[in-house]
Amino acid sequence: MKLRTVLILGAILLLGMAAWAQEFPRAEVGANYSYQRYAPTVRYAKGHSLNGGGGSVVINWNEYLGIRADLQGYTSNTTGFDIPANPTFPNGLQGNVQGNMFTYLFGPQLKVRAHKVQPFGSLLFGGAHTNLYSNVFTKLCQPIAGGCAVSKAPTAEAFALSVGGGIDIPFGKTVSFRPAEANYVMTRFSNPFTGTNNQNHFRYSAGVYFNLGHTTY
Repeated sequence: MKLRTVLILGAILLLGMAAWAQEFPRAEVGANYSYQRYAPTVRYAKGHSLNGGGGSVVINWNEYLGIRADLQGYTSNTTGFDIPANPTFPNGLQGNVQGNMFTYLFGPQLKVRAHKVQPFGSLLFGGAHTNLYSNVFTKLCQPIAGGCAVSKAPTAEAFALSVGGGIDIPFGKTVSFRPAEANYVMTRFSNPFTGTNNQNHFRYSAGVYFNLGHTTY
């Protein structure tokens, strides 16, 4: 009699534990469209819109915490420069130059795994690459003798940071739609065309993500 009672209680306990157990994917992999509003901090370089896309991979440590790798690329865009005469640019510089941008960012992501909508946030660090400023040097500085007081093209690499969040809408266990992710993105390109200040940008993205390797804890 006592053994039967123990078995019944054990079965009830196991059923209760199964009901409370949560599933989460070990990995989330996806692709997205991305828009970034690039905002230089010098008054003579105009802000401009960047359109592109990329993707990210998240390896989940548990239901809530994951480590994210995010890669985004933006196609060639034209930026106008109207630089007044100054010690760095004795004759000033005027012209339109094309350039692209690529960001590679890594860091923690937190997500709340509700049934219908799953909000998340991330804090990512890494770098940014652009050929814009080297193109400015080649197109605007070199053709004019003494037009620039710099003798070589600026570096294409800079530190970058991103903080923000969004929502995922799951369709079953495997696929999620991300209608919106909004981030503040900071880059630190430091050269005669940007000065030494941080550049502050807004980024919006949307895409489709796949949940892989579900596990229960």
